[in-house]
Amino acid sequence: MITKFYTKMISQLVHLKSKKGQTLVEYGLILALVAIVVIAVLTALGGKLTNIFNSVSTTLGS
Repeated sequence: MITKFYTKMISQLVHLKSKKGQTLVEYGLILALVAIVVIAVLTALGGKLTNIFNSVSTTLGS
């Protein structure tokens, strides 16, 4: 009786622990995807952003 209870509790803890690990991996993948998208957008718009900041800087300096 106690052995069955102990085995069931251990299996539940292992199952719970594995879910936490999966969630952490999923958050890591989402973070990596967001970082890739941000880098791609900044690379694509980098020249335009530089021109805009230079224009604002020149206007404020005048």
